[in-house]
Amino acid sequence: MTDSTNTKPTFEEIIGVQFNNTDLLTRALTHRSFVNEYDGEKEIRDNERLEFLGDAILDVIVAEMLFKKYPDVSEGELTQLRAALVKTESLAMIARDYQLGEYLRIGRGEENSGGRERVNNLCRGFEAVIGAMYLDSGMVTVEKFVMPSLLNLLEYVLENNLHIDARSELQEQIQAKLSITPSYRMAGADGPDHAKEFHMEVTIGDVVIGEGIGTSKRSAAQEAARTALLHLQEKGFPEGVEVQLLTANEDQPDGAEDVPKSGKVNEADQTESDPIIPTEPMTDNSD
Repeated sequence: MTDSTNTKPTFEEIIGVQFNNTDLLTRALTHRSFVNEYDGEKEIRDNERLEFLGDAILDVIVAEMLFKKYPDVSEGELTQLRAALVKTESLAMIARDYQLGEYLRIGRGEENSGGRERVNNLCRGFEAVIGAMYLDSGMVTVEKFVMPSLLNLLEYVLENNLHIDARSELQEQIQAKLSITPSYRMAGADGPDHAKEFHMEVTIGDVVIGEGIGTSKRSAAQEAARTALLHLQEKGFPEGVEVQLLTANEDQPDGAEDVPKSGKVNEADQTESDPIIPTEPMTDNSD
């Protein structure tokens, strides 16, 4: 007799939605690495088209939710909130809540390299499930399923100021206190070309004041800036920053111009050997 307590629940049971066409759900959970390694006779397709559809549906749901919830908030602020809610890292958080990674159909190579926990795979898988759910049962079912998660995510975003442009905020604070501009550099990258995760550092001189990981260099730089802001708020500048500034000022020749406070990077002053990301405020559209 089988012990039912050891039976793994189906993904439908976890998300609380029963599909009429389970082939749609199977496809939504099928990563292209699985298709590439598949040697069976039955034709199978990956989830990328469903991901495209789900991405568009989530944009509409989030935009309408914010529009109704904040009637007096400007278009620019609504755009920032929407971007924070639908970015790769945010949707991956929701996917983890539903244990989506455990149910992905992925190739052996992808699995061995940590593909079930890769942020890109989780986000895209979740978007594909939304697309499949829409085709299977319509918008009402999708909204009923996803709205509680989006509202919880919205609360988390607001509590942690994840919708704020952390790079601009950090730059303003550092320029106000030290009259210099922070720099960003890539410290590494992991994962295959189609699903890389980038490691960025934000520095003052040679001193690292924040680190971040993201699915693009820009999102990783934002996370590094956010980490730096939190550190500055709790502990102030890391040890060594003031020493470096004092040394730099002593080495500066007489008559040399002060460091500009505009925060604008003069492109003519950058060299090919300087892999620093521009410090102007930017919107991360690569997620």
